[in-house]
Amino acid sequence: MTTITASVVNQLRKMTGAGMMDCKKALQESDGDMDGAVDILRKKGAAKAAKRADRDAGEGLAIALASSDNSYGIVVEVNCETDFVAKNDDFNAFANQIASFALETKPADKDALLASSFEGKTLAEILVDRTAVIGEKVDVSNYALVSSEGVAAYNHGANRIGVLVALTTADDASINAGKDVAMQIAAMNPIAVDETAVSDEVKAKEMEIGRDIARQEGKPEQIIEKIAEGKLKRFFKDNTLVHQAFVKDGSMTVADFLKSVNPDLKVKSFTRFQIGA
Repeated sequence: MTTITASVVNQLRKMTGAGMMDCKKALQESDGDMDGAVDILRKKGAAKAAKRADRDAGEGLAIALASSDNSYGIVVEVNCETDFVAKNDDFNAFANQIASFALETKPADKDALLASSFEGKTLAEILVDRTAVIGEKVDVSNYALVSSEGVAAYNHGANRIGVLVALTTADDASINAGKDVAMQIAAMNPIAVDETAVSDEVKAKEMEIGRDIARQEGKPEQIIEKIAEGKLKRFFKDNTLVHQAFVKDGSMTVADFLKSVNPDLKVKSFTRFQIGA
């Protein structure tokens, strides 16, 4: 039987990221053949990963990045199971590597990102390998690509929240303003840019809640509809971006702030990913 030296075991560990004992056992099974040991570790790793496929990966990092010319951006949520792993330097570097790769290659959606060639394999295969190595499920749960005249990116709270904002203009002042608005979105979590982007289902639900509250307060039936409409307007003010009070200056709305920077500056859309949400 071939003697398995510590240096060979260490070489396999560096190649695969697997533990020392797993590497030693794989080399013993392959009778010292390095390629055979790699195959053994991959098969065992895939089996381990399959066992964790249904586990909840509710921790991780949300990373938003914009291109150098601010014409597009990506935001990606890379997940793991525990906060301990999420704070690990290796996981952080891996998540940022995925984000940089996505920014460079611009996959159209999450499926395209997972199918992309990444370090000689698909990203989906790399995630399985990572799951096997660290013993926790590693996944990409959310990904978005946003293009516009201008795109601003913002990351909040040790990458617990990542935000992209699509803007109508892209001069330096507009992008800086967009970052302030992205900070607003991270903090206040609006449901839409304005009332026109709120679904009919949400509007109907809020109207019904307004009617119920008015009836519980004993308001006359003939004014209940008007009261509900007033409550809906208040809902829009509190929950849609442009009508919210600006977090950096409560004396103006977000719409007022944008107009003060550039009369042509508007928010077309935004994307917000939050870990654990």
